[in-house]
Amino acid sequence: MKTKKLLRPLILLSLLCAPIYAFSQDNHLSETEKQAGWSLLFNGKDMSQWRSFKQDSVNKQWQVKDGSMVLTQKGGGDLISKECYKNFDLMLEWNISLAGNSGVFVMADETGDYIYSHAPEIQIIDNERHPDTQVASHLSGSLYDLIASPADAHKPAGQWNQVRIKLLDNHLSVWQNNVLTTDILINSDEWKQLVQKSKFKNWKNFATNDSCQIGLQDHDGDEVAFKNIKIKAL
Repeated sequence: MKTKKLLRPLILLSLLCAPIYAFSQDNHLSETEKQAGWSLLFNGKDMSQWRSFKQDSVNKQWQVKDGSMVLTQKGGGDLISKECYKNFDLMLEWNISLAGNSGVFVMADETGDYIYSHAPEIQIIDNERHPDTQVASHLSGSLYDLIASPADAHKPAGQWNQVRIKLLDNHLSVWQNNVLTTDILINSDEWKQLVQKSKFKNWKNFATNDSCQIGLQDHDGDEVAFKNIKIKAL
């Protein structure tokens, strides 16, 4: 497969440090994690680390329910982290509703009209029911419209999925459910070839900005939940 060929140069290195992780207590940092420099982007009680895109606060459609950040209905808008992270290691869990769609954005900023104007997206979707799944790179865990995730990274809608995203000096690695789904150097020749074949071909400044806020997508109000959002600056 073409995608596998693109991943091959970096895959061995990434597999050596592939994460095997589990969350023993929701929205909590262990002492080991604290000492290693991890911090919470959600404490299970409030969304103080976030705000709605180009706004000062979080819209009311985003609510904290049962220890999760939940988009409950249309109108919530995309969320963006208050802090900027140029190089980072991010872990989170997501749960999508039936036929739902969402995503996690990296390298996000607020200079464009939309949160996705410049930001690559790690896809969140119900692979079985949502209509935007005819393209392999639109399945959950994929780098949207660029790199398809393998089938063994997928879980059905309604189940919690674990995602880890590492960005270090433009080297982007993504795991979903402990399966490597993306391993690529942004702005490399391989990256440019992928972009040229994608919907982002003519998107000005796509993945070239120096800002790295994290974004969580409101896709037409589809209900989605997030928890255990942890980040470490690298």
